[in-house]
Amino acid sequence: MSQEFADRIALVTGGGSGIGRAAALAFAKEGATVVVAGRSAGPLDETVAMIEERGGRAAAHSADVTVADEVEDLITRTVATHGGLHIAFNNAGVAVGRALVDTTDEDWNRLVSVNLTGVFLTMKHEISHMRTAGGGVIVNTASNIGAHQRRAGMAAYAATKAAVSTLTRGAALDHIGEGVRINAISPGPSETTMSLRPGETEADRSERLKDTNPSGRAATLDEIVDGVLWLCSDRSAYVVGHDLVIDGGASA
Repeated sequence: MSQEFADRIALVTGGGSGIGRAAALAFAKEGATVVVAGRSAGPLDETVAMIEERGGRAAAHSADVTVADEVEDLITRTVATHGGLHIAFNNAGVAVGRALVDTTDEDWNRLVSVNLTGVFLTMKHEISHMRTAGGGVIVNTASNIGAHQRRAGMAAYAATKAAVSTLTRGAALDHIGEGVRINAISPGPSETTMSLRPGETEADRSERLKDTNPSGRAATLDEIVDGVLWLCSDRSAYVVGHDLVIDGGASA
């Protein structure tokens, strides 16, 4: 362990499972105090317990990223409780796979609220603190489906994730002069439940990707998280407004 993030406070939204949980564990392993946020307390508490069992420091704060007051309170409580906010990984997201004509108003509103408005609100309040506290680093989760490629049955999801990529780049230009460095990752298929198609098992997914992904497999969580940690580290200090695609060549 390099303890690359020692003495830093890292916030991870969507930290109760998948990429968010893996990132929280990795930040803690590298010395950060990690705050995991999400709507459901149970999974967040499980993430905190996993970190503490490994000797790390973590706390859980329940918050809905689509509700402005809850996001503002999340950032305020994080700073007040832990003394600052240096890193934010805005990872909360949802996926709905339907042809556009079959996408309900409820589907659309949920995708926009969580995937796009959630990123807007968390960035807004994170930046408000960071720019007055000496700067910070933000990474948002977009997707390789969106700005980089499209897929049948995913039009609404792709639209929200393409918007995250654009929002990230615009915000990066707005705030790098204030010491806030902002980038995004765009994962492809990874070892999470979100990359499973309806009724598909992990074994089914492996067989599908052998033929449909240039690398022939899903990414491990570590492979996705390595990109997140690099973007949050001083090693990427000159990387601003970048959308890092991690998809095994699917959108090459």
